[in-house]
Amino acid sequence: MKIHEYQARQLLADAGIPVPNGRTITRPDEAAAAYLAATGSGKSGGEGGKLAVVKAQVHAGGRGKAGFVKLVRSPQEATKEAAFMLGNRMKSPQTPPEGMEVKRLLVAAGADIADRAGGGKEEFYLAVTLDRALRRNVLIASRFGGVDIEEVAHKTPEAIIKRPLHPVLGLRGYEAREVALAMGFKGRQVNQAVAVMQKLATLFVQRDCSLAEINPLIITPPNEKFPDGQVLAIDAKFNFDDNAAFRHEDLYAAADASEENPAETRAKAAGLSYIALDGSIGCLVNGAGLAMATMDIIKLHGGEPANFLDVGGSASEQQVTEAFRIILADERCKGVLVNIFGGIMKCDVIAQGIVNAAKQVGFKVPLVVRLEGTNVEAGRRILTEAKGEIPTMQAATDLADAARKVCAAVEA
Repeated sequence: MKIHEYQARQLLADAGIPVPNGRTITRPDEAAAAYLAATGSGKSGGEGGKLAVVKAQVHAGGRGKAGFVKLVRSPQEATKEAAFMLGNRMKSPQTPPEGMEVKRLLVAAGADIADRAGGGKEEFYLAVTLDRALRRNVLIASRFGGVDIEEVAHKTPEAIIKRPLHPVLGLRGYEAREVALAMGFKGRQVNQAVAVMQKLATLFVQRDCSLAEINPLIITPPNEKFPDGQVLAIDAKFNFDDNAAFRHEDLYAAADASEENPAETRAKAAGLSYIALDGSIGCLVNGAGLAMATMDIIKLHGGEPANFLDVGGSASEQQVTEAFRIILADERCKGVLVNIFGGIMKCDVIAQGIVNAAKQVGFKVPLVVRLEGTNVEAGRRILTEAKGEIPTMQAATDLADAARKVCAAVEA
């Protein structure tokens, strides 16, 4: 699961990591008041002049280049930019071609970023994630933040610092200090950076994250309160392990379902594992490994899978029927391949689900079915008896035969 930036900022703030003040809005006429509140201008009776940022809250990157992150210095400018963002769809390389509707904005106080000796700004990258090869949580840091970290890793891998975390003790103080010094923090900045790293590492574990990222982490120019500048998080991203959802009802209750693929949301509610893809052949399979093999063999025979759909080992007829509804609702789906190896999942349950879907939904696209395993003869008998109700159905002798048949049917 993902959350919006404003929610990520709140998690950081609750953990004691400093972030700029901000407000969220859903209408342009709320922007002026949000600007005054975020910048503190309202308390002093001011009308503007202070820097603020208006940012679209969508689950997609590329907001700045798309014109959906804007710096403003007055309530009027904030209102103007809010009207544009809420009245237009955001299009970037990370959105669908038609763009994404923007329903919420973050209006936050702007933060001056100190100049870096030698050029550029004092922007850093900081994240905690799981390294599956090491089987450890890992702190990832770089002196070069505010840009695509994958690009930095590709062009200058030496600029990426990785520190595996102790499974019990987490990120220890001396380790965080070594990383902070390697990143270029100096003087009083070091203790601030150490605190941010340790709090982020703790938050990662407490909230069962798969990714906790601050990009950029900045240093502000020196001031009276912070003679060496303040270390401040001005953007954040969190992903969460859905297997731990039962421990974080507050987070999942606040999730924005409108930002998720509707089919994936529907499948999750039915207890199915579904991921939408870009191809034309729908897949209904039991078992993640078998689903991956099915997609591979479809591509081997010249087709493209339209989805990953795993009904699991104990799906009911109702779940199988719902799985077909989800697959067939995708207009890009020009054919369906059912590949079942019966173990706990029985072939006759799948077969009856196919028949139910034919009656309730109707198959207008080619359907190729390959069944093996538990109750396979009963399953084949059910399909044979229902052949008149499913004229587009073909039986396959094995997986390769199934892939050839569905790819040929879609091509035809």
